[in-house]
Amino acid sequence: MRELRSSAFWRAVLAEFLGSLLYALLGLGASLRWAPGPPSVVGAALAFGLAQTTLVQALGNVSGGHVNPAITLAFLMASQLSLPRALAYLLAQVLGMLAGAGVLYGVTPGPVRGTLGLSALHPGVGPGQGTVVELLLTAQFVLCVFASFDDRHDGRPAMAAVPVGFSLALGHLFGVR
Repeated sequence: MRELRSSAFWRAVLAEFLGSLLYALLGLGASLRWAPGPPSVVGAALAFGLAQTTLVQALGNVSGGHVNPAITLAFLMASQLSLPRALAYLLAQVLGMLAGAGVLYGVTPGPVRGTLGLSALHPGVGPGQGTVVELLLTAQFVLCVFASFDDRHDGRPAMAAVPVGFSLALGHLFGVR
């Protein structure tokens, strides 16, 4: 509980809130249909991937740059994060993403807003299939994060944000349709 009294702890929680706000704002904003026609899957995937890369690079030294509850839960399960910190990060991430969606809603014209980038399963894909795809893509993303930040990795830890962003974009390219 001593951790909760640390200014570094609260700075990290604030970083997760701001990172999640920006992630939702930028990723969902790029997913909106500003012009007639089908949405750009590549544009949305790149937006989410670049947002993740940027936020991991910018916030990694403050909070680890999780920005994603799946990453926070994975770090908790791997005993790389304390329970109080994980719970605070999860709350900050959920509130940050809600705030980001709220900002996007406020700055987007009504006709463009639509469902604010909310996706749904393709008519030919059942809920079970969608869940399996989501689990596999999340596992791929989490494995990439762990590999990128592994101290034993021969690569450059300062560049860890790049494969993390590519991994997220790859998951979107595969899973969005």
